[in-house]
Amino acid sequence: MKKIVLLISVAWAAGSVTTACAQQGSRPAPAAVADIPEEASPVFVPNLPKELDFAGEKVPLQYAEVREALEREMTVTMFMHSRTLRTLRLTTRYFPVIEPILKKYGIPEDFKYLCMAESGLDPNTVSPAGASGLWQIMPSAAKDYGVETGRNVDLRFNVEIATEAACKYLRNAYERYGSWTLAAASYNAGLAGVSRRMGIQDVKSYYDLFLPEETMRYVYRILSFKLLTEHPQKYGFYLRKRDYLPAFENYRQVTVSGQDIDWSAFAAEHGTNYKVLRILNPWIRSYEYANKGGTTYTVTVPTEGFRENGK
Repeated sequence: MKKIVLLISVAWAAGSVTTACAQQGSRPAPAAVADIPEEASPVFVPNLPKELDFAGEKVPLQYAEVREALEREMTVTMFMHSRTLRTLRLTTRYFPVIEPILKKYGIPEDFKYLCMAESGLDPNTVSPAGASGLWQIMPSAAKDYGVETGRNVDLRFNVEIATEAACKYLRNAYERYGSWTLAAASYNAGLAGVSRRMGIQDVKSYYDLFLPEETMRYVYRILSFKLLTEHPQKYGFYLRKRDYLPAFENYRQVTVSGQDIDWSAFAAEHGTNYKVLRILNPWIRSYEYANKGGTTYTVTVPTEGFRENGK
């Protein structure tokens, strides 16, 4: 009798559990859909090109780990849709500024893709570690290359000045390594970090070198931006000509050198406002600046049509 009661209790309990589960699972999972819309974007592992180079240096795609690393970064870059789309749209705004400076210093044009990987081409970017601007320059590196930093004025946010500093660093790195790929890697890990590991491991190629994970992925991230920028439709980004943001054109440059600069008043004197002044001069970091040293700054101010045309 006890066995019968026990079996009935177990069966009842099992039935209760089953019923409870059925009730909880009566709704479809949040990800379930009745049908897949025809316009749904595909999710796919990208095809890699048969050949690829960075700054004229061949990427050894014959190695499985190289292909896998590039596929990984391509997938990350491709499917960070909003950020990558924004970065692609900004190429037409900032590449015309960056490219002539790269050429001036003899830096291969592919390094504009490093800039994309660093900041997404947003000159206001600040990292948790304190790297700032389009090229994500650290305060110590800024000091080495004579770039003024501070709470009120920080020229790491000046696109031209920051690009000049980055070029000087990259030229020095190339002179040390004789490799643009290693120069790019050192932009992430530092000259000492790359040199020390090259010495320990006795190798001379980035693709043979074991590095911290971030740096191991770094050059592949740069390459992912190169591929997406050159062939956006191949990787699922369909941009019309009008989608690309225009370079700034309607502006003039004036100098200011006095003390106790009131930037809002300065903007008003030049027919604009503080908001627009900051858009054109992200290196201005406050409303006022004492400028005790009397430094002369070149300030970009808008001319007719800037706000209406966005350029």
